Amino acid sequence: MKFSIIIPTLNEENLLPNLLGQIVSDKLKAKYDYEIIVSDGGSNDYTVEYALKYCDKVVVHKEKCKQNISEGRNKGAEVAEGEWLIFLNGDVIISDVDLFFRLLTELSSDNKYAGITLKVDVEDKEKTMSDKIFLTFYDYYFHFLNIVGVGMGRGECLILSKNSFKELNGFNSNLAAGEDFDLFKRLRRKGKIYYSHKLCVYESPRRYRKYGHLKIFFTWLANSIFVIFKNKSLSKEWEEVR
Repeated sequence: MKFSIIIPTLNEENLLPNLLGQIVSDKLKAKYDYEIIVSDGGSNDYTVEYALKYCDKVVVHKEKCKQNISEGRNKGAEVAEGEWLIFLNGDVIISDVDLFFRLLTELSSDNKYAGITLKVDVEDKEKTMSDKIFLTFYDYYFHFLNIVGVGMGRGECLILSKNSFKELNGFNSNLAAGEDFDLFKRLRRKGKIYYSHKLCVYESPRRYRKYGHLKIFFTWLANSIFVIFKNKSLSKEWEEVR
C-alpha cells in the first residue's frame, strides 16, 4: 500500500464527516492506493461509531488516563500499512483532493524530499481579516523555516515515509503541544521538506474564535522555544475546543 491517512480524533462528530466525505471513495482508493485510519482518544460522542462505518481501521483509546495527540497519532501509525503516512487533523478539509494525491504520488516517488506539508488556511466563508493576516504570516514563516533548515509543519497536515517515522521514533509522546514542530525539526535533518503554498488544508477557526490570534501566537511561540531548548512543551495540556 502506498499511503496511510491517519486522523487523530476526540469528539469530532460534527467536523470529521466533512473530511471523510472527501476521501472515503472506492474510486480514489483504487487510483491512489491508500487506507484511512482513525485513532480516537476516547470520544464520548458518535465519532467512533461514524469512523467504524466509513474507515478501514479504527483504534480507540480505552484507558482511564487521558491520551494526548502525539500518542494518538503514534497509535494510528502502529497499524498503518502504507509506505507513506499522511497525518490529517479531524477538523480539516483538503482544498483539492485529486491534486493532493497527485502531488503526493509525484513527490513520494522521487526521494527528493524527506517530508511534505501544506499551507493551512480557513475557508473564505468563515475567514476574517484577522485570520488572513495571521495565517498569511505563518504560511510564509513556516516555509522560511523549512528553507533555512529548521524544519516546520503544522499538525493539520504532516506527511513523511513510514521508514523515516520509525527511525525518528514517531511523535514525542511527552509533548502536550509542539509535537508537530518537533517531529519536522528532527525530520529536516534527514532531508528537505516540501512546503506547498498552492495546495492547502482548511482548518476550523474555532480555536481562533475562542482564544484570539494574539494569545495563540504567544502560546505557539512559547511552546516552540521550550521544544527547542528544553525538549518539552510549556503547555501541560492542549485544551479541546468544540
